[in-house]
Amino acid sequence: MSVRRSSRFPMAVTLAAALLSLAACATAPSGPATTSTPDPSTASAAATADGSTSGQALLVAARANDADQVRQLLDAGVSPDFRDADGRPVLVTATRANALEAARELILRGADVNARDGNSDSAFLYAGAEGFLGILEFTLQHGADVRSTNRYGGTALIPACEHAHVETVRLLIEAGTDVDHVNDLGWTCLLEAVILGDGGTAHQEVVRLLIAAGADTSIADSSGTTALEHALRLRQSAVAGLLEDAQLPR
Repeated sequence: MSVRRSSRFPMAVTLAAALLSLAACATAPSGPATTSTPDPSTASAAATADGSTSGQALLVAARANDADQVRQLLDAGVSPDFRDADGRPVLVTATRANALEAARELILRGADVNARDGNSDSAFLYAGAEGFLGILEFTLQHGADVRSTNRYGGTALIPACEHAHVETVRLLIEAGTDVDHVNDLGWTCLLEAVILGDGGTAHQEVVRLLIAAGADTSIADSSGTTALEHALRLRQSAVAGLLEDAQLPR
């Protein structure tokens, strides 16, 4: 009996000590209270995420021509020159969608009408090339650079002539765009209107406007071929007639 009692006693003591230790840990003060301080880098990342989210919302609103939403997001602090992940300005996004009201709101709030995307397109250049007359007029009223050139080295007037956007051509000529500017392909407005045009009524009107604006009909392309020679080769008889008349002595 005495042997059993002595063998169990140390185990009981050890168990009791362990229980007391656990109780002490549970009731002991945990030390002075601490407050969590935000990590500056984390806070910065969160702010960037919020800005990106708001910026994305601005892109969506601009593309959808939702001028009210655009206005609210700008009022909330989103930049009118916000760019998407590809570096495209939100104003160019609105212009590509021909979202006139959204584009007007962005421009009125300071968006740069000459800011370019990765394709060297600005709102002004894209509107001119596509014949988006409303946006084009507004960009011209707010500092559009008529001397700026696209990725082909051409002014807004050159692709407008190619696509026969007659009223756009008229507006760009009135704005002072150089009618004899030569792009990287070696083409003027007149050459592009003939080489890439169809010789139809709209292209004929474009040629008339260019001639009336003083376009030099003798300028040849890099191969030495003039607009008249191209018109004859392409059997654009009406256009050729206009060019021939323009070369007659006055």
